Amino acid sequence: MTAYLITGAALADGRTVDLVLDGGIVAEVGTGLSRAGATRIDADGLLALPGLVDLHTHLREPGGEGSETVLTGSRAAAAGGYTAVSAMANTSPVADTASVVEQVQALGEAAGYVTVRPIGAVTKGLGGEQLADIGAMARSRARVRMFSDDGFCVADPLLMRRALEYIRGFGGVLAQHAQEPRLTIGAQLNEGPTSAELGLAGWPAVAEEAIIARDVLLAQHTGARLHVCHLSTAGSVELVRWAKSRGIAVTAEVTPHHLLLTDRLAEGYDARYKVNPPLRSDADVEAVRAGLADGTIDVVATDHAPHPADSKTAEWSEAANGMVGLESALSVVHEAMVETGLLDWAGVERVMSAAPARIGGISGHGEAIAAGSSPEIVLYDPSARSDFAAEHLAGRSRNSPYLGRRLPGRVVAVFHEGRPTVLDGAVTPQEALRA
Repeated sequence: MTAYLITGAALADGRTVDLVLDGGIVAEVGTGLSRAGATRIDADGLLALPGLVDLHTHLREPGGEGSETVLTGSRAAAAGGYTAVSAMANTSPVADTASVVEQVQALGEAAGYVTVRPIGAVTKGLGGEQLADIGAMARSRARVRMFSDDGFCVADPLLMRRALEYIRGFGGVLAQHAQEPRLTIGAQLNEGPTSAELGLAGWPAVAEEAIIARDVLLAQHTGARLHVCHLSTAGSVELVRWAKSRGIAVTAEVTPHHLLLTDRLAEGYDARYKVNPPLRSDADVEAVRAGLADGTIDVVATDHAPHPADSKTAEWSEAANGMVGLESALSVVHEAMVETGLLDWAGVERVMSAAPARIGGISGHGEAIAAGSSPEIVLYDPSARSDFAAEHLAGRSRNSPYLGRRLPGRVVAVFHEGRPTVLDGAVTPQEALRA
């Protein structure tokens, strides 16, 4: 394995250091370092952060390869500074058996760009009626520890209780898509003035909040770990804050798009902005930013949801929900949280690397950069600024809400298992990864 000497990188704590990556670890951290035979990378002006970790990625394979594959999604993740992603279960066939989660993990290992950790379904076929074979997935080679029916809510409270009790037995976590289905029949956009003006059926905040309120009480009753997917409303922030104050084992995520974008973007009926949960109001954006800053919300997760072009160029009511987000996430958090003074870079490290690795049980990731730590590192230029364009997308789909928007920062290099998956801003060809 090639050794790398990274010189003049700034750490999140403000120190400027040299790093030596060699032998599958960060071998040295200091100043004035040298290493015979090492490939030198000048990181003057760049931030060195632990590789980013995403708890909520849709890789689509098996079954949805027209939108994304494990390989193309892994390339998108690397381009955005990620070294580990958790792949949601809404594939075809659904990842509700040991064989499917092992297939997804094997595809990730073959791709080589990031660590791919499969998320297992809570219910068979995401149908919400019978528990999936949770135990077999947990015991499989994939050692699944996070389970979710994302895309669908586990709406039956008795089934939710049983799932929590089962998963508690081996220290797993249930990631809930909080959406009361009866309150969102036909919903198209956040319920509010914009949906009324556009004549689109509203998706009320209470549909999210009612499920979170129920589930934190079930988590308290069962003693199990609950993770709230893509939290989006001010009321949801308050519910999670209350639950944490009671010592309930709940964590929560917010997406980059809910930190930056609002429902007013739907005024042109551009379905790039159609997503579930929907973009919310300015007040909700302010609340989720504050919740992320004060630790009520634990992590930023992309909910990367690729779709083919015809699924997003259709009329709004017929278009698919979802946005790609892996390639743009760090820049969006930079704009929404760092440039506003709500987070420093140590905070970004916490919400985009350390906390998601801890919650997802993804070992070897999220470690502070130090001698002996894992060589999972992203080098990021915070001074750069550019118009986000299709050329920045390394995955298969192009349904980004940021195309044409000026965003800060640039991912310059990424190291996964000590090997560069990105150099000079370009994703490494797959045949070169194992060289």
